[in-house]
Amino acid sequence: MTVGISRINPTQLHPTPGYHHITVVGAGRTAYLAGQCPLDASGTLVGPGNIDAQIDQVAANALVALAAVGAGPAQVVRSVIHVVSDDVTVLGAAWRRLNGSVIGAAFTTASTLLGVARLGFPGQLIEVDLTAALPA
Repeated sequence: MTVGISRINPTQLHPTPGYHHITVVGAGRTAYLAGQCPLDASGTLVGPGNIDAQIDQVAANALVALAAVGAGPAQVVRSVIHVVSDDVTVLGAAWRRLNGSVIGAAFTTASTLLGVARLGFPGQLIEVDLTAALPA
């Protein structure tokens, strides 16, 4: 059974840089992925202070987590991205790199990008939370 996922941008709302204002899931189960951190398989932070290396690791980790529940980036229906920065240039660059990553399709859905003061590990610059729609 497939899950019906509709993504909508009402014409009365502002254009977006790739995400949709609304995502509707017709039926099925939901998987809530914990915040994907830039840690390797041994639990070591990848690229302390290097946001590009950390984005690549977060994307790789998210792809594994999605696959573990039989999903891929196209089944993501909600994302929240936390970046340690208040600089719009840094935030925009992070958005573009995520969109160009192996999980780029995950960010065409309802997405929120937040600049935050700090994340859980010293040197950590990004974390991504994903919600995916799964077949029943």
